[in-house]
Amino acid sequence: MSDYIPPFKITNEILSYVASISEKIGRISVVNNLAAKPHLRRNNRIKSIHSSLKIEANSLTLSQVRDVINGKFVLGEQKEIQEVKNAYAAYDKIKDIDPYSIKSLKEFHGIMARYVVSESGDFRQGEEGVFYGDACIFMCPPASFVPRQMEELFAWMNVHREDIHPLILSSIFHYEFVFIHPFSDGNGRMARLWHTAILSQWKSIFEYIPIESQVEKFQDDYYEAIARCHVQGESTIFIEFMLEQIDKILDEIAGQVSDGSEYMTEYLKRMLDVMEYDVPYTSVAIMEMLGLKSKETFRKNYMNPALKHNLVKMTLPDKPNSKNQRYIKF
Repeated sequence: MSDYIPPFKITNEILSYVASISEKIGRISVVNNLAAKPHLRRNNRIKSIHSSLKIEANSLTLSQVRDVINGKFVLGEQKEIQEVKNAYAAYDKIKDIDPYSIKSLKEFHGIMARYVVSESGDFRQGEEGVFYGDACIFMCPPASFVPRQMEELFAWMNVHREDIHPLILSSIFHYEFVFIHPFSDGNGRMARLWHTAILSQWKSIFEYIPIESQVEKFQDDYYEAIARCHVQGESTIFIEFMLEQIDKILDEIAGQVSDGSEYMTEYLKRMLDVMEYDVPYTSVAIMEMLGLKSKETFRKNYMNPALKHNLVKMTLPDKPNSKNQRYIKF
């Protein structure tokens, strides 16, 4: 048995985040499980895929990613469109992932990199570096080291999966995986998918929590944390960074899953039912979907209460009367 141990420290900040995240997960589950909100689950998954690919320089917008997933024609690079299809296929089978199996890892890389990477599903044969833009953050271990390093990483995870909290273990794996860089391409996407898979085994709600979208918002900090860990020779800073982002995204999710029963009228319920998440609508478009003709009725019974209770947001909040104003359900 290998005596390999990924270097890291458990800090008070890490323990504080673990406690906070655990409490928020429990509260979200009690309030209203995401299982009861299929549109929200699907929307969050699309956000996960878009953000994870955007981090890797995929230029498709969120709307384009949604259209690709919905089978609509999208004008774009074939490689980028295929990346979306692959990522959706991989995330759609996340329940089938064994996050403690190298065989499962290679299988899902084969899905994630299908028709995009020649070495799909196989460890790299060449030398690689981790780049952010044109800047090389660090050079990865030689390709000849990869099989042994991956075996040691997975062996360590299997030994400690019961005594290291999944929130910490998944973050350690994420950093170590990026450092080893086992595949010729798609390592960032696989690291984030596997992070989610480990957490989903702990709490199934993580299957639909778009951690990737939070990371994408702080992409500079993400790569900086990786670089600092490489200099220090341990993953502590990266663990703290990832836990901070998970803690933040759960605040957003808590607002999404609140059922709002204390103020939800039949008018509001009807309007929200015809709107999709993250799709901008004009007031005229919403009125047409509702079959309304009176602008005053629409404002009084539908839009104003929705804005008041943060069920809908304006795309131009500083210009509420702009002719370019759009409304987004969130």
